[in-house]
Amino acid sequence: MKNMFAATYAPMKEDFSLNPEVVANYSKFLLRNKVFGVFINGSTGDFVSLTGNERIELLEAWSEQREKGLYLINHVGSNSLKEAEDLAKASVGKADAIAAIAPFYFKPANLQQLLDYCKVIAVKANDLPFYYYHLPVLTGVNFSMTAFAEMAKKQIPNFAGIKFTENNLVEFQKTNLNHPDLDIFFGVDEAFCSSLSSLSKGWVGSTYNHLSPLFHEIKAESDKGNFQKVLKLQNLVVTFVETLSSYGSFNGSGKSFMSALGVNCGPSRFPHPTLSTEELENVSKTFDTIGVSAYFSS
Repeated sequence: MKNMFAATYAPMKEDFSLNPEVVANYSKFLLRNKVFGVFINGSTGDFVSLTGNERIELLEAWSEQREKGLYLINHVGSNSLKEAEDLAKASVGKADAIAAIAPFYFKPANLQQLLDYCKVIAVKANDLPFYYYHLPVLTGVNFSMTAFAEMAKKQIPNFAGIKFTENNLVEFQKTNLNHPDLDIFFGVDEAFCSSLSSLSKGWVGSTYNHLSPLFHEIKAESDKGNFQKVLKLQNLVVTFVETLSSYGSFNGSGKSFMSALGVNCGPSRFPHPTLSTEELENVSKTFDTIGVSAYFSS
């Protein structure tokens, strides 16, 4: 369970401007809850709602304020290749690695076009490890990651692996099996237990912010072979996500719920909702009733 990364939220003030001062407390909170690293400026962090300068501001805050021992992956992907290059360049000396999602407006037509995009970004980060961020449900870009990894190892010297955020366990296990030299991070929290049998080496997700103790217990029970208990615990993750998603979107609701755990990340930018005090109280009661509250990060 060493390589569990929290996909972090972008902390904001009530006027929707960034609030980087939250990062110091946020960092301590994650390390205290046995999270190995952070994946910043990603989908959970609403990177598409941030300017390039704001993404750099968050990178600098995490670089300066993170606790010792917390590994930092900065997501730099963008529809603008120029912006992605600038963000990759800015990561040198601040992040431990970078990642990039596929461009999702003008999409690459084939694997080589996707690799060409990744190559230009990766080289700007010097020797920082480069991870491809595979998220086809949002990007609409969906090629075989097994084939991508094979080609990337030959064309991108600092290619280190893939953040695999697709509910496709067959392709995930193929990629993992065929490329044991790479880090293939699993990114679907609701199917965490299924990734364990596919020999996942690491995980990146939103709910590792909220439920780190629960995931550690799922892993421990899986190691003991208590699979019925594993499924019951995993269902708490699913219910947690579904409950918060019912308020409009998980991104906004999950961010709002961080305040109940002692890390106030503030409001969410459009179109994600920000939960009211009454809604947060109702959510908390629901979590008490179903028994997930005992597993909250604290």
